[in-house]
Amino acid sequence: MRIYLFSGMKKNCPGERDPRLTTHRTNSLPKKTNTSFTMAIHPIDFRYGTPEMKRVWSEDNRFTCIVRAEMALAHAQGVVGMIPAEDAAVIEKKALSASRVRAKEIEAEISHDTMAITRAISEVCGDAGRWIHYGATSNDILDTATGLQLKEAYDLLEKKLSTLMAVFLKRADETKNLICIARTHGQQGVPTTYGLRFAIWASEVSRHLIRLRESRPRVVVGQMTGAVGTMAAMGEHGIEVQAEMMKYLGIGSVDVSSQVISRDRYAEYIFLLANIATTLDKVGIEVRTLQRTEIGEVEESFSKKQVGSSTMPHKRNPIKSEQVCGLARIVRAMVEPALLNNTLWDERDLTNSSAERITFLETSILCDHCLQVMTGVIENLTINTEAVERNLRYLHGINLAESVMIELTKRGMKREEAHETIREASMEALSAKMPLAEILAVKPEVTEYVSAEEIAKLLQPENYAGLAGVQVENLMRKLAPYCTL
Repeated sequence: MRIYLFSGMKKNCPGERDPRLTTHRTNSLPKKTNTSFTMAIHPIDFRYGTPEMKRVWSEDNRFTCIVRAEMALAHAQGVVGMIPAEDAAVIEKKALSASRVRAKEIEAEISHDTMAITRAISEVCGDAGRWIHYGATSNDILDTATGLQLKEAYDLLEKKLSTLMAVFLKRADETKNLICIARTHGQQGVPTTYGLRFAIWASEVSRHLIRLRESRPRVVVGQMTGAVGTMAAMGEHGIEVQAEMMKYLGIGSVDVSSQVISRDRYAEYIFLLANIATTLDKVGIEVRTLQRTEIGEVEESFSKKQVGSSTMPHKRNPIKSEQVCGLARIVRAMVEPALLNNTLWDERDLTNSSAERITFLETSILCDHCLQVMTGVIENLTINTEAVERNLRYLHGINLAESVMIELTKRGMKREEAHETIREASMEALSAKMPLAEILAVKPEVTEYVSAEEIAKLLQPENYAGLAGVQVENLMRKLAPYCTL
């Protein structure tokens, strides 16, 4: 949409209505003047996304990737002798000087985006331009261009995932001995450590890295198979041309295809990003939960002049984590159209095209954005150790009942009997709002096996963190070689 500003208007005479204030009864825009600006519509234009990932999916880069695909085709055909080698060399030298603006002008006349680009390339290549797009169908070029964009996207995502994993491991190392309360079903359980929490997230990100690296050769591919996939237009050179073309571009090559590359490949990419976004969503939810006023164990960084609420001056909200959680919903929502894009009629139809103009860029840009935001959240996350300690002691040992049950079983009581004995004592302690140690110390069926002093020791959180620290150290040794800060 274009909005036109009024400029250079003459001063109104007395009593004359200012045309700028006139309410028009028609839907027409005012006449264009010399001053204009483009209105941004999508928040990706002005709010979300990193410059590097936006560049990958920009119209300029898309145009460049299409031109590169046409160059690669000419190069390959020159190598195998389908076209004169000297003409292929001219195309390789001049094709990138083609203008996207010129291609748009041609498209306005012929209503075919790919043909418009091929004509724009032909114009700058002189006589050699007659070979542009020789033997190809539109999606040979368009899908191959998508492969080039995906290659760039994979590079960025791999770097961002590796950095996030490194940040998680760094925080895990810093907090491997910081004991805190764990929660299941929203209720306090036995202790864990912050180090183990960070390590669990690092481990999950490491699996996303594995998935990314494993899926890359399936997703980052191009094709040159012609109108319906038979390579008929290239005769006996088809397979050789496709292989040489993709080698030139540095991407994989399909084994077989119809007029389009099968979209199961792209669905795998979209699902990977949805899976990554869901991990970030999970981390964001945990940060938001732990930042609740009543818990108060962590806090996102908050700048000196940052405003938390337009009406409540005291607020310090976890807005970055909330943003990640919200955008993750959009990324996940793209899984269904990505799957449906594979259910095309016969050798192809066009229903995938319009959807992919949205799914690729939104999932890539928003997932990349969320990776960067969450990396900053974790890197700068403040941990309130006083609140951690307060919450750890909140139930006066009742949440450590398992430790006594385990010890009673170890010393001879039947496991079922130990569980019931400690369960009843725990309910009594909760009702009476008394420390569990005091309740257990006067029960002979318990003190027959463990003394009051031993019970008190068993109910100390620092004595029941298990091998959390060892697990963190083991994971750090395993993952450290594969991440960078």
